[in-house]
Amino acid sequence: MPDEGPIPTGGPTATVSPAAPALAPAGAAPAAAPSGVTGRQALYLGVGVILLALNLRPALVAVSPLAGTIRADSGMSAAATSLLTALPLLCFGLLAPLAPRLGRRLGMERSLLATMALICAGTALRLLDSVVALFAGTIVIGAGIAVANVLLPGLIKRDFPGRAGLMTGLYSMSLFGGAALAAGITVPVQQATGMSWQATLACWGALAVIALVCWLPQTRARTRVPADAARQAAHPVRGLWRSPLAWQVTGFMGLQSLSYYAAAAWLPTMLKDAGMSAGDAGWMLSFSSLLGIAGSFLAPVVVGRRLRAGTLVALGAVLCAAGFAGMLVAPVGGAYVWMTLLGLGQGAAISLALLFIVQRAPDTRHTAQLSSMAQCFGYILAATGPAVLGAVHDASGSWTVPLVVLLVLLVPQIAVGWGAARPRHVSGR
Repeated sequence: MPDEGPIPTGGPTATVSPAAPALAPAGAAPAAAPSGVTGRQALYLGVGVILLALNLRPALVAVSPLAGTIRADSGMSAAATSLLTALPLLCFGLLAPLAPRLGRRLGMERSLLATMALICAGTALRLLDSVVALFAGTIVIGAGIAVANVLLPGLIKRDFPGRAGLMTGLYSMSLFGGAALAAGITVPVQQATGMSWQATLACWGALAVIALVCWLPQTRARTRVPADAARQAAHPVRGLWRSPLAWQVTGFMGLQSLSYYAAAAWLPTMLKDAGMSAGDAGWMLSFSSLLGIAGSFLAPVVVGRRLRAGTLVALGAVLCAAGFAGMLVAPVGGAYVWMTLLGLGQGAAISLALLFIVQRAPDTRHTAQLSSMAQCFGYILAATGPAVLGAVHDASGSWTVPLVVLLVLLVPQIAVGWGAARPRHVSGR
């Protein structure tokens, strides 16, 4: 197994050809960087990536604003409702290792088309007036999103090697944008139309249909790669799990996801318990997601230009720490300030986690495997966050200890993020 080494071309955004070996030795002459897609093809592909990313959160996030209505209508317990919101994260983690295999078998473009078909099928399944159909549809949607989560960073690595920061910013911005849209307008849409909660949830399938139709041409105009690269892509990466850098990327993905999902699950409740109305508390979460759009776009764009990646890792954590600390001191009075800080910090963190997957891998094959590893362990860890935070609240009787826990977890997040930010490539062959 080759040793981990610095990226030979020098900067944190440098890449090597997909046909290149797993790692070039330090000091070797750099291979010619691939040009990727250009011109009109790049524009169409970029729009397709944005549309795909917009679908990776709304069908799931839309459940939370309707949770009370769903419980009242279906008779589900609080535990069952909690499981419904945790299922997608478990799907993200448990199904992530299958995504590279699917990508190798069907090709990246056809696999991504299949993910949109799964989201459409899952939303249609949830139209049925059945709790079983609701859970089954959620699992189908989670499966489609799990595969897309893993494959999209590889697509960016392959087709936008010179614009990885920009495309990662647009990708993560679309993730936050889709989540904010679902959190903000799901209930108003239901109230304005008088639709059932089943029909309201199914409306988000229309966005997936649009993405599926727009992505369909990509399955016919597949990017051509050299024969050597195609043969390499047919084989999984060996030894990646023994790479310390790969585990640092994985740790950063997991810890920032845990912080985000745990906070998203309980922040509205924290604000309500502090005296804020339920409507205002829900709006605060949407407001934070809107600010996350800015943080998620800006962080990967400025990496290597104005600030080092490690500095941005620390800055994002400091913003989150200030937001959590503010919630301890004046949760209602300074809510807009704390949500602004959390949105910018969490947006920067998720965007950097995705960028590290792209930059720390030397080629498309390694990117898919590293993405699978990081998201498998990362989302399984994140799935425990809401439940653990809720248990800590029940045991302590207040939100002080849970907020302190979130603050403390930012320390290892900075540590692993600083390691993942080093301009090196993971080992594996």
